[in-house]
Amino acid sequence: MKLARGTAALAGLTLIAAACSSSPAATSGTGGGGGGGGLAVKVGIELPMSGGEAPNGVPTANGVALALEQNPVPGFTITINQQDDALNGKHDPNQGAKNIGTLASDPAVLFVVGPYNSNVAQAEIPVSNGAGLMQCSPANTAVGLTKGDAAAALRQTNPDKIAYVRVATTDDNQGAGTADIAFNTVGAKTAYVLDDTQTYGVGLDDGFTSAYETFGGSVLKRDGVPDSTTDFTSYVTTAKGLNPGVIMYGGVTTSGIGLFRKQMASQGQSAIPLVGGDGIVDGSADTASSFLNVAGPDGDMNTYGTVAAIHDIPNPDKFKSDYQAKFNTDPGSYSAPGYACTQIFLEALKAVGTGVTDMAQLREAVRAYVADTTHTYPTVLGTVGFDANGDTTQHTISYYKFDPTAKDWAFFKQRDFTADPVK
Repeated sequence: MKLARGTAALAGLTLIAAACSSSPAATSGTGGGGGGGGLAVKVGIELPMSGGEAPNGVPTANGVALALEQNPVPGFTITINQQDDALNGKHDPNQGAKNIGTLASDPAVLFVVGPYNSNVAQAEIPVSNGAGLMQCSPANTAVGLTKGDAAAALRQTNPDKIAYVRVATTDDNQGAGTADIAFNTVGAKTAYVLDDTQTYGVGLDDGFTSAYETFGGSVLKRDGVPDSTTDFTSYVTTAKGLNPGVIMYGGVTTSGIGLFRKQMASQGQSAIPLVGGDGIVDGSADTASSFLNVAGPDGDMNTYGTVAAIHDIPNPDKFKSDYQAKFNTDPGSYSAPGYACTQIFLEALKAVGTGVTDMAQLREAVRAYVADTTHTYPTVLGTVGFDANGDTTQHTISYYKFDPTAKDWAFFKQRDFTADPVK
């Protein structure tokens, strides 16, 4: 996969918004899998599509649209019911829960791609579980969404029914990836660790800390930074005093990490490497509101990030060229995972949809098929399956570094944490 470059990443926003609003009249003209006839059904998209979140949501939603266009299902006309969980420029869990309720109330919606952010998923899973509406996240990584007592609490209505799966691996693996970069690529033996106090950021730092200490590193201090913070002076001062080998940040760009890095640079600390997760790997320096754009040219230096998805996908050139042909820009970090989620839905529909016209029965049949651990799916990411919790069988993390020549993220390595676990 290749990250979207520049403001051209927003080119797909107009297409998605115009063709895929939640109005049935608007969705009737979207590209689908039915070849112009057959039973009319919908796939929901629930992603952050506006404000500072657009560099994440728009390329992911474009992946869904491309998959529907390229993989028709005979006997069905498939359109999109699009929802946006960004509110005032940031992803909003309450808006996400409202959106899932809207999608669940539309009987034609059989499957949902999304959400993008883990705290939004926390708010949505109880709703989709109650409705028996299968959703597939291309990007969520928080461990508690699928494992342990926290996950069980989200499925109280139907505790034995999985209605949430994801093609991104979890923060115990992504956190290990950031630790691998910090200790083995950067060579840092000490770290200052910060998170934005949100579900994703805290979980990512938990995964980092565990793996980093296993590698032999030492965490000097860990701070929670509220996502409303705009003045990072105290944290910059702390970093200067600690003089760590690396700074680890768990969180997303809209929580302020770009501004923190910019303030670090203004205080002469840009030489301290910074590593983060996919919450900061959100576009080139020319992409409005991206981490690299906000941090500025000095803040961008010595910066690393991870993505919870395979970079070396099968036939990458074809996917990239097909995406470019449709949207006139490169795919984003989670365009291919969005495409893969859609492929999984289409495979399920092929398997269970013949002759079924009752939408409630068809929705449940799709849910049950996807939740069945015996099924695997040929996708743009390779062969994907799900375990009993709904987690992907792929555990690969991709590593990126800022490239000052391209002014963009450059892939340099990926690690499969099943084949090559932390030791």
